[in-house]
Amino acid sequence: MALIVQKYGGTSVANPDRIRNVAKRVAKDFDRGNDMVVILSAMAGVTDSLLRLAGEMAETPDRREVDVLLATGEQTTASLLAITLKSMGYPAVSLLGFQAEVVTDCNYSNARIVDIGSNRITSLIEKRNIVVIAGFQGCDAEGNITTLGRGGSDTSAVAIAAAIKADKCEIFTDVDGVYTADPNVCRKARKIDKISCEEMLEMASLGAKVLHLRSVEFALKHNVLVYVRSSFNEEEGTMLVNGSHDMERPVVSGITYSKNEARITLKKVPDQPGIAAKIFTPVSDANINVDMIIQNTRAGGQTDLTFTVPKTEFKRALEIERKVAEEIKAEAVWGDEHIAKVSVTGIGMKSHSGVATKMFSALAAENINIIMISTSEIRISCIVEEKNAELAVRALHTAFGLDKE
Repeated sequence: MALIVQKYGGTSVANPDRIRNVAKRVAKDFDRGNDMVVILSAMAGVTDSLLRLAGEMAETPDRREVDVLLATGEQTTASLLAITLKSMGYPAVSLLGFQAEVVTDCNYSNARIVDIGSNRITSLIEKRNIVVIAGFQGCDAEGNITTLGRGGSDTSAVAIAAAIKADKCEIFTDVDGVYTADPNVCRKARKIDKISCEEMLEMASLGAKVLHLRSVEFALKHNVLVYVRSSFNEEEGTMLVNGSHDMERPVVSGITYSKNEARITLKKVPDQPGIAAKIFTPVSDANINVDMIIQNTRAGGQTDLTFTVPKTEFKRALEIERKVAEEIKAEAVWGDEHIAKVSVTGIGMKSHSGVATKMFSALAAENINIIMISTSEIRISCIVEEKNAELAVRALHTAFGLDKE
């Protein structure tokens, strides 16, 4: 019939009863004649618990050993699901990341997939086994266990689907698809039946928690058909498609927000060639992602430069920039962790004007000040005070006509 990859998130395998429910769903698809590969996350809360344990052992735990520890979360759920399926009379084999030949670089805690050898998985499928794989993990060229960072099981699933040329990849989570906004913040949010990979890529990068950014990159690059579905019902969910799927689509498809933002400002920086490289190279070398950048010109050959980083990396980035400021003779460095990024995204923005004006007007009507602005072809993002983030989402959702009728 079809070769299907299914991924189940932490809430879907949070306890034995839910693992049994997953087993029943997998068995039903197997009974229909489909070949099944299942990727699992750790039980909800387990990864955080393991990180706390590591923190009790050392103030700064060795990153290699932390990855060895974290990999046990997915190992547990993979083996439990295989045990359950076998007890039901189904042929199931569990594999850890390295056994599934998921090869990564050696950037512990945030490794990137370099290659996936499909031979072992394919061989097991041909023998009519249900293959259960621990997500979120792999190994580097030296055989060290690595993990892919938060949301890495999504990436594992789509990458494995691409490697084995699966007919589709279903991402099962605790929501029944992609919504026009976070339903927990905006009660009028509605489910999107189809969304382009391009839009989903932007939304994932901007704070939408349904799919991990790197998994969408894999889907777009390797043309993997991805569905986002709930493990708690039989709804079809949301399908990711390449390109624009609807000529009559709305200008804006979704509103996203992220509170994992912090900004750093260097004041009175010399306005000279090479200064920007001196500011950002040490941050890059520390594997800290920089998002928005704004430079304001001052009189007298000086400038102010502001950029944003993930809040989790704020202290590290601030310490780096204090050293840089001394080197380049900047007057001061300061930071702010109490900000949020609110964004509107839509492939329809390519052919429509006035989106920015409508966004700024909607925020102004709620007396929300805009601190920073950044744009792409299909996205506009604004930095606002953290306390105003959820109000901004609701205001923009209404302004762009996305509320439920």
